[in-house]
Amino acid sequence: MASLSDWKVASAVQPKPGDYGYDLDAALAAVAGVHAIMPGDAFTAETLGTERAGNGVFIRDGVVLTIGYLVTEAETVWLHLGDGRVVAGHVLGYDQETGFGLIQALSRLDVPTLPLGDSGAAALGERVVVGGAGGRQRSVAARIVAKQEFAGYWEYVLDEAIFTAPAHPNWGGTAVIGPAGDLLGIGSLQLQQAREQGPAEHLNMVVPIDLLKPILDEMVKFGRPNRPPRPWLGLYATEIEDKVVVVGVASRAPAQRADVRTGDIVAAVAGTEVSELAGLFRRVWSLGQAGVEVPLLIYRDGRTFEVRVSSGDRNRFLKGPSLH
Repeated sequence: MASLSDWKVASAVQPKPGDYGYDLDAALAAVAGVHAIMPGDAFTAETLGTERAGNGVFIRDGVVLTIGYLVTEAETVWLHLGDGRVVAGHVLGYDQETGFGLIQALSRLDVPTLPLGDSGAAALGERVVVGGAGGRQRSVAARIVAKQEFAGYWEYVLDEAIFTAPAHPNWGGTAVIGPAGDLLGIGSLQLQQAREQGPAEHLNMVVPIDLLKPILDEMVKFGRPNRPPRPWLGLYATEIEDKVVVVGVASRAPAQRADVRTGDIVAAVAGTEVSELAGLFRRVWSLGQAGVEVPLLIYRDGRTFEVRVSSGDRNRFLKGPSLH
């Protein structure tokens, strides 16, 4: 893992303390580096690797909020604090629906925490700081440029994700800090958005903090929200000209066992036509909880036929930590 001194954000986009009505340096001191190591046979190792690095933010004494893909199936977690200390942590919880992950520091720490803000009230154009581990030099002064639905190819939908620009170059787990010095969301992805003129603009997709509030206590106590798991197929899909096309299938997953293949077009789910990702995933989830049979109408090689997928609980495919 690169040390915190190896890189800096371009000075032109670094936040400046005088531009904000809160103590910027104190807020950024709540952001830590996250370094996680996964076993080689982890379910997510093939797609996400066995060593992952990003950011997280202290939201309670010793509890760090991050983006879950950084710590899914982690057997070792290290937290790199702004004062140079490196402390061990363990995965406290992970939520598939939101993508949030929690880490418990395994040492008693005197580290600032960020209060949870109101992401629903954050307006387009709002000035925010996308905070990375290492203070101002590794953070970006940004604005909220969009709030809209986001569908991810891995069976993931947010009703209203937050998008910020300019993009943070090390976006995973960044703390998006609002005008009151509170936490509005957690950085998840970098995306490109085409512009009428000039090169495409890079944006960060941010998971809104309002999604954490109803599930935080359950994640701390049980390791996951106390709700039935959604049905999971284990396919990766994209939209091509108003069609939903399978671009990959997870090994050993329900879709693979049902012989869903890369290149298949999913025309309908349980009798309802689908033409975009969010519609596909929401229709699958509407059928019940994990384990429900999901009928897919597949178009392949000039013929259309039905495939019945016995859905699974994604968490059961993952190597889980001994949470408690």
